[in-house]
Amino acid sequence: MAVTASSVDLSVAARLFHGLSDPTRLSILLALLDGERRVTDLVAAVGSSQSNVSNHLACLRECGLVVDRPAERRQVFYSIARPELFEVLAATERLLAEAGHEVRLCTNPLMETGCGEDCDG
Repeated sequence: MAVTASSVDLSVAARLFHGLSDPTRLSILLALLDGERRVTDLVAAVGSSQSNVSNHLACLRECGLVVDRPAERRQVFYSIARPELFEVLAATERLLAEAGHEVRLCTNPLMETGCGEDCDG
């Protein structure tokens, strides 16, 4: 199936990519590629505070990108919710292998993070 602009709700797609644009959320997802992890595991992998990781996990869970599984002793394990996300992250790795140098050097102000709705041009 070919992907076309008419087959995708562009505002929803933009929200998805915005969700993936945060370095902490992306680090969490990359850490989950190897399987489910507890918050404490993710804190160590991401190098951020427990509250920050928990907030980003809540965002990812609400968006349907991760799921949680309660375990013994009040532990919760998180994992990637959809196999398509593995594909997106793998495709991103391949794309960055080809275009990462240009992306890194890009100085266009629209590529800056946090521009929100001002990015509409």
